Amino acid sequence: MAGRVEGKVALVTGAARGQGRAHAVRLAEEGADIVAVDVCADLNVPYPSSTPEDLAETVALVEKLDRRIVSAQVDIRDLSGLRSAVDGAVAELGRLDVVVANAGICVPAMWDRVTPELFEYHQSVNVTGTWNTVMVAAPHLVAAGGGSVIITSSAAGITVQPFLVPYTTSKFAVRGMAKAFAVELGEHGIRVNSVHPCAVQTPMGGGGVLGIIGEALEAHPNLGGMFTNILPLEQAEPRDIANTVLFLASDESRFMTAHELSPDAGVTEY
Repeated sequence: MAGRVEGKVALVTGAARGQGRAHAVRLAEEGADIVAVDVCADLNVPYPSSTPEDLAETVALVEKLDRRIVSAQVDIRDLSGLRSAVDGAVAELGRLDVVVANAGICVPAMWDRVTPELFEYHQSVNVTGTWNTVMVAAPHLVAAGGGSVIITSSAAGITVQPFLVPYTTSKFAVRGMAKAFAVELGEHGIRVNSVHPCAVQTPMGGGGVLGIIGEALEAHPNLGGMFTNILPLEQAEPRDIANTVLFLASDESRFMTAHELSPDAGVTEY
């Protein structure tokens, strides 16, 4: 089946690389035009931050598919800046139908090494930034007569995973946020669902993050089973998650709202 989101316009945050880029490209493959937002700046995280060059590559990949794309370098914590970027892109592309609130951070730490600053950092990016995204985008979906909002949570937003207190807190929060928005936006024909991936092969899913978790597991090996998938797969590819996002963006899921979908190889079933 082709053209599953033909004629739609989709906003994707964190679109410069990783899952965000995969979502933008997958939606473009099926006919959507894209609004691609990313901070493209150094962040205080244990993996490389996205760059303007990364975002430019996403733009080139979408354009190669003969789809329109408008990109913006903006921090999702900046409500006014994000609103300006989204409003401008919608004015250029004509409408907005799909919102993929994907941008986020993850800095693992054992509970007694979590500082107030680290805890607040996760909440400001992952929770407030996601709220900002929906708040600036939802009026455009109302104007379009409906649409789909897809919030990226995590397997850690379904079940508990160790060494991730700030991250887990934020991902449970956006899971609840999706349900709360679904209740109030439903009258406008807007569906809101959350996606809960397992570990994914992205910069966030490797390198320094795995090193920190590995060090913590050496001290607390009894908790290692909480990261074990049912399927014999260690990490998903970004496209695996993008296929779930595409389903939620398309009319195939028109009767689904306030749900959690978990492309997680079964890790949340433990």
